[in-house]
Amino acid sequence: MGNLAFDPPLPEQVAPGAGPAASPVPAVAGYARPQYQPTQVQRVQEELVAWLKTLFSAAVYAILIVTFGFQVARVEGQSMAHTLEDQDRLIVNKLVYRISEPRRGDIVMLYYPLNPDKSFVKRVIAEEGDSVRIVDGRVYVNDIPLQDDYVSAEYRSHDDWGPQIIPEGYYFVMGDHRNNSSDSRHWGMVPKRYIIGKVQLRWWPVPTARVF
Repeated sequence: MGNLAFDPPLPEQVAPGAGPAASPVPAVAGYARPQYQPTQVQRVQEELVAWLKTLFSAAVYAILIVTFGFQVARVEGQSMAHTLEDQDRLIVNKLVYRISEPRRGDIVMLYYPLNPDKSFVKRVIAEEGDSVRIVDGRVYVNDIPLQDDYVSAEYRSHDDWGPQIIPEGYYFVMGDHRNNSSDSRHWGMVPKRYIIGKVQLRWWPVPTARVF
């Protein structure tokens, strides 16, 4: 076999006054520029900022809910027994009476008219314009006996009250434990502006949880 002849390589041609020619970067399929990778400290800072934003949002929502929507309350005392017991936990709907009026039979949370720093839970017995009288513990609204089967026999009172017309913008309230309740029989009517909201739910104790 004969010898293979190779031409000697030609010297690289460089234009006068120019540097070496740039070598072209070969195209590689699937090539991507490396992305920015945050450091460990930066990742911790970003996570901390995200948590702070979440906590701040939750706090704002909680304030809005408590201020305008719902409130958690705890029963103290036996004035609403057996319907509500001492230390029951409640959810009070504060929004409902912004769009509607309290109605007979509603269980409401209200400011104590003689000391608005205190709050009570009572049942609405009569609305504005109603006539109320109590004879030997039996309640009559507009001369019709009140259907109050929720009052246990041992909790009924034997007092007399009225008759009296409920003024405009006011409500007559009573506790279900009639002989152990401080209510409208003792300190008068409740103005609507003192009614905080409607008791919507008893959520504790869990076995007796119920919607009202």
